[in-house]
Amino acid sequence: MRVAVITPASVNRLAHLHRLRRFLRDAVAPGIELLPIEVGLDAEAPGRYDGAVQVHVPPGRHGLRVGAARNAAAEEALARGAELLVFLDVDCLPSPGLLHRYAEAAASLPDGILCGPVTYLRSVERPREPDELAAHTRPHPGRPAPPPGEIATAHPAEYDLFWSLSFAVTPATWRRLGGFDERYEGYGAEDTDLGRRAREGGIALHWVGGADAYHQWHPAGTPPWRHLDDILRNGALFAERWGEWPMRGWIEEFVRAGAVEEHAGGYRRTSRA
Repeated sequence: MRVAVITPASVNRLAHLHRLRRFLRDAVAPGIELLPIEVGLDAEAPGRYDGAVQVHVPPGRHGLRVGAARNAAAEEALARGAELLVFLDVDCLPSPGLLHRYAEAAASLPDGILCGPVTYLRSVERPREPDELAAHTRPHPGRPAPPPGEIATAHPAEYDLFWSLSFAVTPATWRRLGGFDERYEGYGAEDTDLGRRAREGGIALHWVGGADAYHQWHPAGTPPWRHLDDILRNGALFAERWGEWPMRGWIEEFVRAGAVEEHAGGYRRTSRA
């Protein structure tokens, strides 16, 4: 099976990208032909790297265009004969079994979205080799994480737990989804929107045990203050379509801090912010 691994990347994540590349090579199992596709998100096109197809999607008016980048890379992958699309963010490391488990799940469930467990590594956890990952496995408690080899199908309320940092779809399912909404720029909501559209379209969401990804630590902040404007802008776009705001936990924290206030049925920055 020809498996495209799609990774949007910016210059401030090059160290993460180098680790991902190294771990990805060790995740290739028998019967899998790897097609890595890296999407440069910065204003300038990235340099060429051996073994990876390079795509360039420059920033838009409001910041990095991650959804558009994934869409462009998916089109490139399909043009190159990919039989499975695996989306893996630049700050994630694949477990040795990630590609095999996604491919195995796609063979039996080709019409759904496949999501593996994600472990968020702590700042002191810096695995150097793929065989060190298992000792750090600690799937995020907010999402279902079946045991390795098992698959659970999401019920309707779980679609909002779709995270785009690690998932896989067949070309047919990708075409049914129609890709990410490219109106979302900067940080947040484009993956929740895709999950909602999958639910509305009757596309199943499956939790794939053993397709583990490990999110590499980097400073972020809770709530993510540097993404405040993105969250307000993308949140409003999401609410226009779905009648409610996403990322409510963060927005409520911004409100408590006095940086955001309710306005006209939504939210806006305060003068204090």
